[in-house]
Amino acid sequence: MTPNIIERSEARRDRIAVIAPEGVFTYGDLLDASAVVATRLLAGRDDMEGERVCFLVPPGWAHVATQWGIWRAGGIAVPLATSHPPAELAYVLDDAQPEVVVAHGELLGRVTESAQDRGLTILQTEALVSLGPTGQLPSVDAARPAMMLYTSGTTGRPKGVVISHANVTAQVESLTTAWDWRDTDQVLLHLPLHHVHGIVNILTSALWNGAICEILPRFNPVDVWERLSRGDVTVYMAVPTVYRRLIDAWEDADAPTREAWSAGARACRVMISGSAALPVPTLERWQEITGQRLLERYGMTEIGMALSNPLEGERRAGHVGRPLPGVSVRLVNDEDEPVEDETQGNIQVQGPTVFAKYWNRDAETEAVFTADGWFRTGDQAVVQGGAFRILGRTSVDILKTGGEKISALEIEDVLRGHPGVTDCAVVGVPDADWGDKVCAAVVRTPSEAVNHETLRAYAKERLAPYKVPKEIRIVDALPRNAMGKVMKQAVRELFEVTEEE
Repeated sequence: MTPNIIERSEARRDRIAVIAPEGVFTYGDLLDASAVVATRLLAGRDDMEGERVCFLVPPGWAHVATQWGIWRAGGIAVPLATSHPPAELAYVLDDAQPEVVVAHGELLGRVTESAQDRGLTILQTEALVSLGPTGQLPSVDAARPAMMLYTSGTTGRPKGVVISHANVTAQVESLTTAWDWRDTDQVLLHLPLHHVHGIVNILTSALWNGAICEILPRFNPVDVWERLSRGDVTVYMAVPTVYRRLIDAWEDADAPTREAWSAGARACRVMISGSAALPVPTLERWQEITGQRLLERYGMTEIGMALSNPLEGERRAGHVGRPLPGVSVRLVNDEDEPVEDETQGNIQVQGPTVFAKYWNRDAETEAVFTADGWFRTGDQAVVQGGAFRILGRTSVDILKTGGEKISALEIEDVLRGHPGVTDCAVVGVPDADWGDKVCAAVVRTPSEAVNHETLRAYAKERLAPYKVPKEIRIVDALPRNAMGKVMKQAVRELFEVTEEE
Protein backbone atom coordinates (compact mmCIF):
# COMPACT_ATOMS: atom_id res chain seq x y z
CA MET A 1 0.00 0.00 0.00
CA THR A 2 2.47 2.56 1.07
CA PRO A 3 4.96 2.22 -1.81
CA ASN A 4 2.16 2.22 -4.40
CA ILE A 5 0.25 5.23 -3.12
CA ILE A 6 3.47 7.17 -2.57
CA GLU A 7 4.68 6.43 -6.11
CA ARG A 8 1.30 7.36 -7.54
CA SER A 9 1.30 10.62 -5.58
CA GLU A 10 4.84 11.56 -6.66
CA ALA A 11 3.57 11.82 -10.21
CA ARG A 12 0.85 14.25 -9.09
CA ARG A 13 2.83 16.61 -6.88
CA ASP A 14 1.29 19.77 -8.26
CA ARG A 15 -2.33 18.58 -8.19
CA ILE A 16 -4.70 19.47 -5.34
CA ALA A 17 -5.16 16.52 -2.98
CA VAL A 18 -6.93 17.84 0.10
CA ILE A 19 -9.15 20.83 0.82
CA ALA A 20 -9.57 21.11 4.58
CA PRO A 21 -10.33 23.64 7.30
CA GLU A 22 -6.58 24.38 7.45
CA GLY A 23 -6.32 25.24 3.74
CA VAL A 24 -5.72 23.76 0.29
CA PHE A 25 -2.93 21.19 -0.07
CA THR A 26 -1.32 19.44 -3.03
CA TYR A 27 -0.09 15.87 -3.29
CA GLY A 28 3.41 17.32 -2.95
CA ASP A 29 2.41 19.00 0.32
CA LEU A 30 1.07 15.67 1.59
CA LEU A 31 4.21 13.79 0.62
CA ASP A 32 6.48 16.38 2.25
CA ALA A 33 4.46 16.70 5.46
CA SER A 34 4.04 12.94 5.91
CA ALA A 35 7.79 12.46 5.41
CA VAL A 36 8.42 14.91 8.27
CA VAL A 37 5.90 13.10 10.47
CA ALA A 38 7.51 9.75 9.67
CA THR A 39 10.99 11.07 10.45
CA ARG A 40 9.88 12.43 13.82
CA LEU A 41 8.10 9.20 14.73
CA LEU A 42 11.18 7.16 13.80
CA ALA A 43 13.33 9.29 16.11
CA GLY A 44 16.56 7.98 14.64
CA ARG A 45 15.44 4.40 14.05
CA ASP A 46 15.35 2.70 10.67
CA ASP A 47 11.81 1.34 11.02
CA MET A 48 8.94 1.44 13.57
CA GLU A 49 8.44 -2.26 12.81
CA GLY A 50 4.74 -2.39 13.47
CA GLU A 51 4.53 -0.32 16.65
CA ARG A 52 1.08 1.16 17.13
CA VAL A 53 0.47 4.89 17.05
CA CYS A 54 -2.91 6.00 18.44
CA PHE A 55 -3.92 9.41 17.11
CA LEU A 56 -6.76 11.67 18.19
CA VAL A 57 -6.98 14.28 15.45
CA PRO A 58 -10.11 15.95 14.03
CA PRO A 59 -10.91 15.50 10.33
CA GLY A 60 -8.64 17.69 8.27
CA TRP A 61 -5.16 18.13 6.88
CA ALA A 62 -3.33 17.17 10.07
CA HIS A 63 -5.25 13.91 10.26
CA VAL A 64 -4.29 12.85 6.73
CA ALA A 65 -0.64 13.86 7.13
CA THR A 66 -0.42 12.00 10.45
CA GLN A 67 -1.94 8.82 9.02
CA TRP A 68 0.38 8.80 6.02
CA GLY A 69 3.36 9.59 8.26
CA ILE A 70 2.63 6.58 10.47
CA TRP A 71 2.38 4.34 7.40
CA ARG A 72 5.63 5.67 5.95
CA ALA A 73 7.47 5.11 9.23
CA GLY A 74 6.44 1.46 9.29
CA GLY A 75 3.96 1.90 12.14
CA ILE A 76 0.35 0.81 12.55
CA ALA A 77 -2.11 3.70 12.49
CA VAL A 78 -4.82 3.47 15.17
CA PRO A 79 -7.27 6.37 14.69
CA LEU A 80 -9.22 7.30 17.81
CA ALA A 81 -12.81 8.48 17.67
CA THR A 82 -13.07 12.20 18.31
CA SER A 83 -16.61 11.66 19.60
CA HIS A 84 -15.61 9.19 22.31
CA PRO A 85 -15.32 10.12 25.98
CA PRO A 86 -12.02 9.59 27.86
CA ALA A 87 -13.11 6.18 29.20
CA GLU A 88 -13.64 4.79 25.69
CA LEU A 89 -10.31 6.20 24.53
CA ALA A 90 -8.58 4.64 27.54
CA TYR A 91 -10.01 1.25 26.55
CA VAL A 92 -8.32 1.50 23.14
CA LEU A 93 -5.03 2.59 24.70
CA ASP A 94 -5.10 -0.46 26.96
CA ASP A 95 -5.99 -2.80 24.13
CA ALA A 96 -3.71 -1.42 21.40
CA GLN A 97 -0.69 -0.84 23.68
CA PRO A 98 0.72 1.95 21.49
CA GLU A 99 4.24 3.28 21.56
CA VAL A 100 3.05 6.85 21.30
CA VAL A 101 -0.16 8.90 21.29
CA VAL A 102 -0.61 11.78 18.85
CA ALA A 103 -3.26 14.36 19.73
CA HIS A 104 -4.45 17.65 18.29
CA GLY A 105 -4.26 20.57 20.70
CA GLU A 106 -8.02 21.05 20.92
CA LEU A 107 -8.50 17.37 21.87
CA LEU A 108 -5.45 16.96 24.08
CA GLY A 109 -7.47 17.08 27.29
CA ARG A 110 -9.45 13.99 26.26
CA VAL A 111 -6.45 11.72 26.29
CA THR A 112 -3.67 13.31 28.36
CA GLU A 113 -4.52 11.77 31.72
CA SER A 114 -5.03 8.28 30.28
CA ALA A 115 -1.77 8.45 28.34
CA GLN A 116 0.21 9.74 31.30
CA ASP A 117 -1.25 7.08 33.61
CA ARG A 118 0.06 4.46 31.17
CA GLY A 119 3.46 6.06 30.75
CA LEU A 120 2.86 6.88 27.07
CA THR A 121 4.58 9.66 25.16
CA ILE A 122 2.20 12.31 23.80
CA LEU A 123 2.99 14.28 20.65
CA GLN A 124 0.92 17.24 19.46
CA THR A 125 0.05 17.48 15.78
CA GLU A 126 0.85 21.18 15.73
CA ALA A 127 4.50 20.27 16.29
CA LEU A 128 4.45 16.94 14.45
CA VAL A 129 2.92 18.19 11.21
CA SER A 130 5.17 21.17 10.59
CA LEU A 131 8.19 21.97 8.48
CA GLY A 132 11.33 20.10 9.43
CA PRO A 133 14.09 17.80 8.25
CA THR A 134 13.36 14.41 6.75
CA GLY A 135 15.46 11.28 6.94
CA GLN A 136 15.67 7.95 5.17
CA LEU A 137 12.31 6.19 5.38
CA PRO A 138 11.88 2.41 5.46
CA SER A 139 10.57 0.24 2.67
CA VAL A 140 7.25 -1.10 3.91
CA ASP A 141 6.16 -4.46 2.57
CA ALA A 142 2.52 -4.73 1.46
CA ALA A 143 1.92 -7.70 3.78
CA ARG A 144 2.62 -5.59 6.86
CA PRO A 145 -0.20 -4.07 8.93
CA ALA A 146 -1.24 -0.56 7.90
CA MET A 147 -3.88 0.24 10.48
CA MET A 148 -5.98 -1.11 13.26
CA LEU A 149 -9.65 -0.08 13.30
CA TYR A 150 -11.92 -0.86 16.20
CA THR A 151 -15.27 -2.49 15.54
CA SER A 152 -18.42 -0.55 16.37
CA GLY A 153 -19.08 -2.54 19.51
CA THR A 154 -22.68 -3.25 18.47
CA THR A 155 -22.33 -6.90 19.54
CA GLY A 156 -19.72 -6.66 22.34
CA ARG A 157 -16.62 -4.75 23.37
CA PRO A 158 -14.78 -3.26 20.37
CA LYS A 159 -12.05 -5.41 18.83
CA GLY A 160 -8.97 -4.18 16.98
CA VAL A 161 -9.18 -5.25 13.32
CA VAL A 162 -5.68 -5.49 11.85
CA ILE A 163 -5.71 -4.41 8.19
CA SER A 164 -2.63 -4.78 6.01
CA HIS A 165 -1.38 -2.45 3.29
CA ALA A 166 -2.29 -5.21 0.80
CA ASN A 167 -5.85 -5.31 2.19
CA VAL A 168 -6.23 -1.55 1.73
CA THR A 169 -4.84 -1.73 -1.81
CA ALA A 170 -7.25 -4.52 -2.71
CA GLN A 171 -10.20 -2.63 -1.23
CA VAL A 172 -9.35 0.59 -3.06
CA GLU A 173 -8.71 -1.14 -6.39
CA SER A 174 -12.02 -2.99 -6.11
CA LEU A 175 -13.95 0.25 -5.47
CA THR A 176 -12.02 2.07 -8.19
CA THR A 177 -13.24 -0.48 -10.73
CA ALA A 178 -16.80 -0.74 -9.42
CA TRP A 179 -17.46 2.97 -8.92
CA ASP A 180 -15.22 4.27 -11.72
CA TRP A 181 -13.08 6.56 -9.57
CA ARG A 182 -11.12 9.02 -11.72
CA ASP A 183 -8.61 11.84 -11.20
CA THR A 184 -11.22 14.44 -12.12
CA ASP A 185 -13.43 13.48 -9.17
CA GLN A 186 -14.05 15.69 -6.15
CA VAL A 187 -15.55 14.05 -3.08
CA LEU A 188 -16.99 15.64 0.04
CA LEU A 189 -15.99 14.02 3.35
CA HIS A 190 -17.67 14.63 6.69
CA LEU A 191 -17.84 11.06 8.02
CA PRO A 192 -15.70 9.98 10.99
CA LEU A 193 -12.14 9.00 10.13
CA HIS A 194 -11.89 6.05 12.51
CA HIS A 195 -14.07 3.81 10.33
CA VAL A 196 -13.44 2.10 6.99
CA HIS A 197 -16.25 4.13 5.35
CA GLY A 198 -14.45 7.43 5.75
CA ILE A 199 -10.86 6.16 5.61
CA VAL A 200 -11.00 3.76 2.67
CA ASN A 201 -14.18 4.35 0.69
CA ILE A 202 -13.71 8.12 0.57
CA LEU A 203 -10.31 9.47 1.63
CA THR A 204 -7.94 6.75 0.42
CA SER A 205 -9.95 5.95 -2.72
CA ALA A 206 -9.83 9.62 -3.70
CA LEU A 207 -6.10 10.01 -3.05
CA TRP A 208 -5.25 6.70 -4.71
CA ASN A 209 -6.87 7.97 -7.89
CA GLY A 210 -5.50 11.51 -7.89
CA ALA A 211 -8.86 13.06 -7.02
CA ILE A 212 -9.63 15.89 -4.60
CA CYS A 213 -10.95 15.10 -1.13
CA GLU A 214 -12.67 18.06 0.49
CA ILE A 215 -12.98 17.60 4.26
CA LEU A 216 -15.61 19.36 6.32
CA PRO A 217 -14.84 19.69 10.06
CA ARG A 218 -18.29 18.38 11.00
CA PHE A 219 -21.63 17.51 9.48
CA ASN A 220 -24.16 20.31 9.20
CA PRO A 221 -27.06 19.76 6.78
CA VAL A 222 -27.17 23.33 5.49
CA ASP A 223 -23.38 23.45 5.01
CA VAL A 224 -23.49 20.21 3.00
CA TRP A 225 -26.37 21.43 0.84
CA GLU A 226 -24.64 24.75 0.21
CA ARG A 227 -21.46 22.92 -0.77
CA LEU A 228 -23.33 20.54 -3.09
CA SER A 229 -25.18 23.47 -4.65
CA ARG A 230 -21.95 24.67 -6.30
CA GLY A 231 -22.19 21.70 -8.65
CA ASP A 232 -18.53 20.63 -8.65
CA VAL A 233 -18.77 17.71 -6.20
CA THR A 234 -18.87 14.54 -8.31
CA VAL A 235 -18.98 11.85 -5.59
CA TYR A 236 -20.88 11.95 -2.31
CA MET A 237 -21.16 9.26 0.36
CA ALA A 238 -23.08 9.28 3.61
CA VAL A 239 -25.05 7.09 6.01
CA PRO A 240 -28.88 6.83 5.98
CA THR A 241 -29.26 9.09 9.03
CA VAL A 242 -27.40 11.86 7.19
CA TYR A 243 -29.61 11.55 4.12
CA ARG A 244 -32.66 11.76 6.37
CA ARG A 245 -31.34 14.96 7.98
CA LEU A 246 -30.56 16.43 4.57
CA ILE A 247 -34.10 15.68 3.45
CA ASP A 248 -35.48 17.39 6.56
CA ALA A 249 -33.31 20.47 5.92
CA TRP A 250 -34.44 20.61 2.28
CA GLU A 251 -38.09 20.45 3.30
CA ASP A 252 -37.55 23.31 5.77
CA ALA A 253 -35.99 25.55 3.09
CA ASP A 254 -37.79 28.05 0.85
CA ALA A 255 -38.50 27.30 -2.81
CA PRO A 256 -35.49 29.12 -4.39
CA THR A 257 -33.11 27.46 -1.94
CA ARG A 258 -34.60 24.04 -2.61
CA GLU A 259 -34.19 24.55 -6.34
CA ALA A 260 -30.53 25.54 -5.99
CA TRP A 261 -29.76 22.65 -3.63
CA SER A 262 -31.46 20.07 -5.85
CA ALA A 263 -29.67 21.33 -8.95
CA GLY A 264 -26.29 21.00 -7.26
CA ALA A 265 -27.01 17.47 -6.08
CA ARG A 266 -28.10 16.42 -9.57
CA ALA A 267 -24.61 17.32 -10.82
CA CYS A 268 -23.00 14.48 -8.83
CA ARG A 269 -22.16 11.44 -10.93
CA VAL A 270 -22.86 9.08 -8.02
CA MET A 271 -24.23 9.26 -4.49
CA ILE A 272 -23.69 6.29 -2.18
CA SER A 273 -25.24 5.12 1.08
CA GLY A 274 -23.86 2.61 3.56
CA SER A 275 -22.90 1.61 7.12
CA ALA A 276 -26.56 0.93 7.97
CA ALA A 277 -29.65 -0.28 6.14
CA LEU A 278 -31.16 2.39 3.87
CA PRO A 279 -34.91 2.75 4.50
CA VAL A 280 -36.85 2.57 1.24
CA PRO A 281 -38.78 5.81 2.00
CA THR A 282 -35.45 7.63 2.36
CA LEU A 283 -34.22 6.18 -0.94
CA GLU A 284 -37.38 7.24 -2.74
CA ARG A 285 -37.63 10.71 -1.22
CA TRP A 286 -33.97 11.46 -1.99
CA GLN A 287 -34.57 10.49 -5.62
CA GLU A 288 -37.61 12.78 -5.78
CA ILE A 289 -35.59 15.71 -4.42
CA THR A 290 -32.32 15.25 -6.31
CA GLY A 291 -32.93 12.86 -9.19
CA GLN A 292 -30.23 10.67 -7.64
CA ARG A 293 -31.00 7.01 -6.91
CA LEU A 294 -28.67 6.22 -4.05
CA LEU A 295 -26.22 3.38 -4.61
CA GLU A 296 -26.41 1.11 -1.58
CA ARG A 297 -23.55 -1.22 -0.72
CA TYR A 298 -22.60 -3.66 2.04
CA GLY A 299 -19.37 -3.99 3.96
CA MET A 300 -17.80 -4.04 7.40
CA THR A 301 -14.55 -3.26 9.17
CA GLU A 302 -13.11 -6.75 8.70
CA ILE A 303 -13.72 -7.02 4.95
CA GLY A 304 -13.99 -3.52 3.53
CA MET A 305 -16.78 -3.49 0.96
CA ALA A 306 -18.14 -6.81 -0.33
CA LEU A 307 -21.40 -6.10 -2.18
CA SER A 308 -22.61 -3.15 -4.22
CA ASN A 309 -25.46 -2.11 -6.43
CA PRO A 310 -24.19 -1.26 -9.91
CA LEU A 311 -22.89 2.12 -11.00
CA GLU A 312 -24.80 1.56 -14.25
CA GLY A 313 -27.98 -0.47 -14.19
CA GLU A 314 -30.83 -1.18 -11.81
CA ARG A 315 -30.37 -0.33 -8.13
CA ARG A 316 -33.02 -2.36 -6.36
CA ALA A 317 -34.60 -0.93 -3.23
CA GLY A 318 -33.80 -2.95 -0.15
CA HIS A 319 -30.96 -4.79 -1.90
CA VAL A 320 -27.17 -4.30 -1.87
CA GLY A 321 -26.32 -5.78 -5.25
CA ARG A 322 -23.65 -8.29 -6.18
CA PRO A 323 -20.07 -9.10 -5.10
CA LEU A 324 -17.52 -6.40 -5.88
CA PRO A 325 -14.53 -7.11 -8.16
CA GLY A 326 -12.03 -9.45 -6.50
CA VAL A 327 -14.43 -10.36 -3.68
CA SER A 328 -16.08 -13.78 -3.27
CA VAL A 329 -19.36 -13.93 -1.31
CA ARG A 330 -21.46 -16.97 -0.48
CA LEU A 331 -24.51 -17.83 1.62
CA VAL A 332 -24.36 -20.93 3.79
CA ASN A 333 -26.44 -22.75 6.40
CA ASP A 334 -25.35 -23.26 10.00
CA GLU A 335 -23.12 -26.15 8.89
CA ASP A 336 -21.24 -23.88 6.43
CA GLU A 337 -22.88 -25.58 3.44
CA PRO A 338 -23.89 -23.31 0.52
CA VAL A 339 -27.62 -22.66 0.13
CA GLU A 340 -29.61 -22.05 -3.04
CA ASP A 341 -30.93 -18.71 -4.27
CA GLU A 342 -34.08 -17.48 -2.54
CA THR A 343 -32.93 -19.32 0.60
CA GLN A 344 -31.90 -17.41 3.73
CA GLY A 345 -28.27 -17.99 4.66
CA ASN A 346 -25.25 -16.70 6.56
CA ILE A 347 -22.95 -14.36 4.62
CA GLN A 348 -19.33 -15.47 4.25
CA VAL A 349 -16.62 -13.54 2.39
CA GLN A 350 -13.23 -14.45 0.99
CA GLY A 351 -10.57 -12.52 -0.92
CA PRO A 352 -7.62 -10.13 -0.65
CA THR A 353 -9.77 -7.42 0.95
CA VAL A 354 -10.39 -9.54 4.07
CA PHE A 355 -8.41 -8.85 7.26
CA ALA A 356 -6.11 -11.46 8.80
CA LYS A 357 -6.73 -11.18 12.53
CA TYR A 358 -8.13 -9.40 15.55
CA TRP A 359 -5.47 -7.77 17.69
CA ASN A 360 -4.39 -10.11 20.51
CA ARG A 361 -7.52 -12.24 20.11
CA ASP A 362 -6.40 -15.52 18.59
CA ALA A 363 -9.43 -17.52 19.72
CA GLU A 364 -11.89 -14.96 18.38
CA THR A 365 -9.97 -14.76 15.10
CA GLU A 366 -10.09 -18.54 14.70
CA ALA A 367 -13.82 -18.58 15.46
CA VAL A 368 -14.74 -16.19 12.62
CA PHE A 369 -12.93 -18.11 9.87
CA THR A 370 -13.99 -21.43 8.40
CA ALA A 371 -11.48 -24.24 7.90
CA ASP A 372 -11.17 -23.26 4.22
CA GLY A 373 -10.63 -19.56 4.93
CA TRP A 374 -14.06 -17.93 4.57
CA PHE A 375 -14.85 -15.09 6.97
CA ARG A 376 -18.12 -15.44 8.87
CA THR A 377 -19.65 -11.96 8.81
CA GLY A 378 -22.39 -12.72 11.33
CA ASP A 379 -24.96 -11.29 8.89
CA GLN A 380 -27.74 -13.09 7.09
CA ALA A 381 -29.07 -12.46 3.59
CA VAL A 382 -31.05 -13.93 0.74
CA VAL A 383 -30.28 -13.69 -3.00
CA GLN A 384 -33.28 -12.51 -5.02
CA GLY A 385 -32.91 -12.13 -8.76
CA GLY A 386 -29.14 -12.16 -8.43
CA ALA A 387 -29.02 -9.35 -5.87
CA PHE A 388 -28.34 -9.76 -2.16
CA ARG A 389 -30.89 -8.56 0.36
CA ILE A 390 -29.47 -8.16 3.87
CA LEU A 391 -31.70 -9.59 6.60
CA GLY A 392 -29.59 -8.45 9.53
CA ARG A 393 -27.08 -9.56 12.13
CA THR A 394 -27.44 -13.22 13.00
CA SER A 395 -27.26 -12.43 16.71
CA VAL A 396 -29.13 -9.10 16.66
CA ASP A 397 -31.53 -8.78 13.73
CA ILE A 398 -32.55 -12.39 13.14
CA LEU A 399 -35.19 -13.12 15.76
CA LYS A 400 -36.84 -16.41 16.60
CA THR A 401 -40.36 -15.99 17.89
CA GLY A 402 -42.86 -18.79 18.38
CA GLY A 403 -40.56 -21.11 16.43
CA GLU A 404 -40.39 -18.77 13.40
CA LYS A 405 -37.22 -17.02 12.21
CA ILE A 406 -37.87 -13.43 11.19
CA SER A 407 -35.83 -10.39 10.12
CA ALA A 408 -36.01 -7.29 12.28
CA LEU A 409 -35.03 -5.23 9.22
CA GLU A 410 -38.10 -6.41 7.30
CA ILE A 411 -40.39 -5.26 10.12
CA GLU A 412 -38.54 -1.93 10.34
CA ASP A 413 -39.03 -1.34 6.61
CA VAL A 414 -42.78 -1.88 6.99
CA LEU A 415 -43.12 0.44 9.99
CA ARG A 416 -41.13 3.17 8.26
CA GLY A 417 -43.71 3.12 5.50
CA HIS A 418 -46.23 4.68 7.89
CA PRO A 419 -46.39 8.49 7.42
CA GLY A 420 -46.28 8.95 11.19
CA VAL A 421 -42.95 7.14 11.58
CA THR A 422 -39.65 8.95 11.09
CA ASP A 423 -37.48 6.03 12.17
CA CYS A 424 -37.67 2.81 14.15
CA ALA A 425 -35.69 -0.12 15.51
CA VAL A 426 -36.99 -3.63 16.10
CA VAL A 427 -35.44 -5.96 18.67
CA GLY A 428 -36.16 -9.29 20.28
CA VAL A 429 -36.60 -9.26 24.06
CA PRO A 430 -36.23 -12.64 25.82
CA ASP A 431 -39.66 -14.05 26.65
CA ALA A 432 -40.66 -17.34 28.25
CA ASP A 433 -43.56 -17.87 25.84
CA TRP A 434 -42.24 -16.51 22.56
CA GLY A 435 -38.46 -16.97 22.79
CA ASP A 436 -37.94 -13.51 21.31
CA LYS A 437 -40.79 -11.06 21.90
CA VAL A 438 -40.84 -8.66 18.96
CA CYS A 439 -40.61 -5.06 20.20
CA ALA A 440 -40.27 -1.81 18.27
CA ALA A 441 -38.92 1.59 19.32
CA VAL A 442 -40.46 4.27 17.09
CA VAL A 443 -39.53 7.88 16.46
CA ARG A 444 -42.76 9.68 15.64
CA THR A 445 -43.21 12.30 12.92
CA PRO A 446 -44.03 15.52 14.82
CA SER A 447 -47.08 16.30 12.71
CA GLU A 448 -48.63 12.85 13.02
CA ALA A 449 -50.46 11.47 16.07
CA VAL A 450 -49.60 7.77 16.09
CA ASN A 451 -49.62 5.37 19.00
CA HIS A 452 -49.06 1.73 19.83
CA GLU A 453 -52.45 0.56 18.60
CA THR A 454 -52.48 2.47 15.29
CA LEU A 455 -49.03 1.16 14.42
CA ARG A 456 -49.91 -2.42 15.36
CA ALA A 457 -53.02 -2.19 13.18
CA TYR A 458 -50.89 -0.86 10.31
CA ALA A 459 -48.38 -3.71 10.76
CA LYS A 460 -51.13 -6.36 10.92
CA GLU A 461 -52.27 -5.37 7.44
CA ARG A 462 -48.77 -5.90 6.01
CA LEU A 463 -47.04 -8.58 8.08
CA ALA A 464 -47.63 -12.15 9.13
CA PRO A 465 -49.14 -12.26 12.64
CA TYR A 466 -45.94 -13.55 14.28
CA LYS A 467 -43.98 -10.59 12.83
CA VAL A 468 -46.23 -7.89 14.27
CA PRO A 469 -44.52 -6.18 17.26
CA LYS A 470 -46.05 -7.21 20.58
CA GLU A 471 -44.89 -3.96 22.14
CA ILE A 472 -44.23 -0.56 20.57
CA ARG A 473 -42.61 2.31 22.43
CA ILE A 474 -42.52 5.92 21.19
CA VAL A 475 -39.08 7.51 21.72
CA ASP A 476 -37.55 10.90 20.91
CA ALA A 477 -34.51 9.38 19.18
CA LEU A 478 -32.82 6.04 18.61
CA PRO A 479 -29.43 5.39 20.25
CA ARG A 480 -26.77 5.40 17.54
CA ASN A 481 -23.00 5.13 17.29
CA ALA A 482 -20.74 7.53 15.38
CA MET A 483 -21.48 5.87 12.03
CA GLY A 484 -25.24 6.11 12.47
CA LYS A 485 -25.77 2.45 13.31
CA VAL A 486 -28.53 1.82 15.81
CA MET A 487 -27.21 0.31 19.03
CA LYS A 488 -29.68 -2.56 19.31
CA GLN A 489 -28.59 -3.57 22.80
CA ALA A 490 -29.45 -0.09 24.07
CA VAL A 491 -32.86 -0.35 22.35
CA ARG A 492 -33.45 -3.76 23.93
CA GLU A 493 -32.68 -2.29 27.34
CA LEU A 494 -35.56 0.19 26.90
CA PHE A 495 -38.00 -2.69 26.94
CA GLU A 496 -36.19 -4.70 29.59
CA VAL A 497 -36.33 -1.70 31.95
CA THR A 498 -40.04 -1.31 31.20
CA GLU A 499 -40.68 -4.93 32.12
CA GLU A 500 -38.71 -4.68 35.36
CA GLU A 501 -40.64 -1.60 36.37
